[in-house]
Amino acid sequence: MAKPSILVTYKLPSSAIAPLEAVADVDVYRDGVLSRDELLKRVRGKQGIVVAALDKIDRDVVDAGSDLRVIANVAVGYNNLDVPYARSKGIVLTNTPDVLTEATANMAMTLILAVTRRIVEGDRLVRRGDWKGFSLDFMIGSDVQGKQLGVVGLGRIGRVVARKAEQLGMRIAYHNPSARAVPEYTSMSLDQLLATSDVISIHVPLSPQTKHLIDKTAFSRMKRSAYFINTSRGSVVDEDALAWALREGIIKGAGLDVYEDEPRVHPGLLTLENVVLVPHMASATAETRAAMYDLVARNVVNVLTGKPPVTPIP
Repeated sequence: MAKPSILVTYKLPSSAIAPLEAVADVDVYRDGVLSRDELLKRVRGKQGIVVAALDKIDRDVVDAGSDLRVIANVAVGYNNLDVPYARSKGIVLTNTPDVLTEATANMAMTLILAVTRRIVEGDRLVRRGDWKGFSLDFMIGSDVQGKQLGVVGLGRIGRVVARKAEQLGMRIAYHNPSARAVPEYTSMSLDQLLATSDVISIHVPLSPQTKHLIDKTAFSRMKRSAYFINTSRGSVVDEDALAWALREGIIKGAGLDVYEDEPRVHPGLLTLENVVLVPHMASATAETRAAMYDLVARNVVNVLTGKPPVTPIP
């Protein structure tokens, strides 16, 4: 019997490809992000496909991949997949939860400290040669101890962020769009959370309900001393509104790992000193990526060999 065939849309290390090659013929695209036309062409005849956040797996792709048995996303979020339609075709969908929780939470905490203590702003100043020496009133930032962290979306990652922030002496409040209760922390309406929090950190998945959840009205409700952090998905935030809020002093600062139209960054953000911008790298540690690659390979191998996936999309 012929081996199944798998399309891998990104260059992955040999340690991730080897388990796939043990059960299938593997077609790896190694030159960046597949174009739409190339994706539609290469998915034909494949039984499995390994994708990441920038691959839009919609009805057209699912229809082109009429032999697909498994779609494996190298990410915890899966807004890039048309899950209901793929399921209607009998396709198993998987993601990589849990293994990137600590790394992403650490990035959120890094952004909180970087923006409140003006670390990146100070680094740029030193590199420009503009530092004139120590002064008591120079580069004054903000402490986080005793301040309220408002977590929007207290799921896997949000809980770890809350735990880490507690260790820095922060008080934790949260708003869960799903209405899921977390008794150890203070639940608030979104409006109350925005109005009372000193730092707001976003950890919701992107969906029609959360697109532009944080808009101009939301920023207007925040304290003028507030800091805003996003390590979830770029489109949860209206970037026009964020640039306006930062430029006009509606909020004090922001730290971003994700953007609405990656890799493009809103031009209004690029000229501002009070925002820390990093290139979607929250899970980019050697250990985390290795765990993600191992999990995605196990998911694909299990499905193609007749076993249940390790982490099916719920």
